[in-house]
Amino acid sequence: MLLADGALRLNVGMLDYVLVAIYFVFVLGIGYLARQQVASSLDFFLSGRRLPAWVTGIAFVSANLGAVEIMGMSANGAQIGLSTMHYYWIGAIPAMVFLGLVMMPFYYGSKVRSVPEFMRRRFGTGAHLVNSLSFAVAQVLIAGVNLFLLATVVNAVLGWPRWVSLIVAAAVVLTYTALGGLSAAIYNEVLQFFVILAALVPLTVIGLIKVGGWSGLKAKIIDTAKPDGTVTATVEQQLHTWPGQALSGFSSPVWSVVGIVFGLGFVLSFGYWTTNFVEVQRAMASNSMSAARRAPIIGAIPKMFIPFVVVVPGMICAAMIGDMMHLKTTGAADGVTYNDAILLMMRDVLPNGLLGVAVAGLIASFMAGMAANVSAFNTVFSYDLWQQYVVKDREDGYYIRVGRIATVAAVVMAIGTATIAAGYSNLMDYLQTLFGFFNAPLFATFLLGMFWKRMTPTAGWVGLVAGTLSAVTVFVLQEVGVIDLPGQGMPFIAASAAFIVDIVVSVLVSTVTAPKPEAELAGFVYSATDRSTLRGDADAAAAWYARPVPLGVAVLAVTAVLGLIFH
Repeated sequence: MLLADGALRLNVGMLDYVLVAIYFVFVLGIGYLARQQVASSLDFFLSGRRLPAWVTGIAFVSANLGAVEIMGMSANGAQIGLSTMHYYWIGAIPAMVFLGLVMMPFYYGSKVRSVPEFMRRRFGTGAHLVNSLSFAVAQVLIAGVNLFLLATVVNAVLGWPRWVSLIVAAAVVLTYTALGGLSAAIYNEVLQFFVILAALVPLTVIGLIKVGGWSGLKAKIIDTAKPDGTVTATVEQQLHTWPGQALSGFSSPVWSVVGIVFGLGFVLSFGYWTTNFVEVQRAMASNSMSAARRAPIIGAIPKMFIPFVVVVPGMICAAMIGDMMHLKTTGAADGVTYNDAILLMMRDVLPNGLLGVAVAGLIASFMAGMAANVSAFNTVFSYDLWQQYVVKDREDGYYIRVGRIATVAAVVMAIGTATIAAGYSNLMDYLQTLFGFFNAPLFATFLLGMFWKRMTPTAGWVGLVAGTLSAVTVFVLQEVGVIDLPGQGMPFIAASAAFIVDIVVSVLVSTVTAPKPEAELAGFVYSATDRSTLRGDADAAAAWYARPVPLGVAVLAVTAVLGLIFH
């Protein structure tokens, strides 16, 4: 329900509270048990590199399946419809497979402890410092988004003031992450993955039943937008993935496809999935090269189907729930934004008991996202900033303590950055903007440096800075009104500008500066690396699904079929 002050409230019963309490007991218990496995800094930051592929694969996708994705993608589903599927089938799966097949052999084979460390060993301290600092800032900002969303859920369930919700929620994540490090985060992410599905699958199924199935949903979307049955181009676009003008911001179908394929499918997607240490850290914790390569590909399997339980509920909400229908048709609804789509569905569709599972699922999604941000932050801060530039050559236990202090600091800062997220009605716009700032130029540097041995250390850091500044420039020009990019086109354009500028600047700088000796590039540049070391220890006689290449090809094939069905 909506209270007089416009705040959304869920009608939660005692059974729902009990289910949520049981979930919290499990979360904290896993953190306590994981602490028993922490004997070294490698245990704390990378789980001792001893986890099987199925665990790191589920954790890989669960770390991304945070409250940002669930509430943000359902908001997009309510606002723009089926073209939101592109964030998955174009904007995730190909890059996840590419990471497993092409880039994980370099990450895992080089035995680096983080993505910034890979940058240091390929380009030197200049690019390493720029990457470490930008990554740390990005994780604090993104953790703030997750924290803001959990506070929204707790406020809707318990009616607590948002600041109280922020502090309580932050304390829970802080407790289990500081206790057990990455192992606690990963094992909780596996648990959280199944809790999230237990919440979203019934929500989607019951919602579709109430709206009359898939055909009923499409008819309802048309009726909601045009009661006389006349279908406008805008309404028609909501029922198809292509050409996706509402997503790209381009009125031209051709430029819309180009923007989605290049801006989202290549620059933003590959920039995020292949260089973002939040995700790569999970695969790095695998127990072998083969497991590390399969982890992101295994994660891609459920990732293909997640839009059906995230995007579709948003579309159902826009078609059948009064508050969202009013917002969609008039552009204004007191106390309701598109970010509330999943909460409105829970409020109006689920009975008590299932509502408790759904609330636990949302809380789980927040914790998965924020814990991933915090565990990646404490690793980069401890290894790449503190140990590299501040205090070197101390005993191993010292850096574990530094990591735990960094965990506390990250959570405290996230409470502050949550206030920034509160200013966005659709948080996916905010997230895509951040990815354009930080991930798109990093991917350009990685790609060029991995396949062009002539790229120099100076070009590494200069290209990163130039690319980031170009993305920021596009954002500022949009904010002050110099350019006008409608819809969600700004993040795509900003990311594309960052990628292109980074490549051009890196090439130009490389022509006038000295490269590293080729002997130092083995394991970091494709042409300078023994191919046999990139294949790992996969058994050629193993079943196809136990080998990275056949598994990756199968995932891409199924994704292509889904794209054709829902074009």
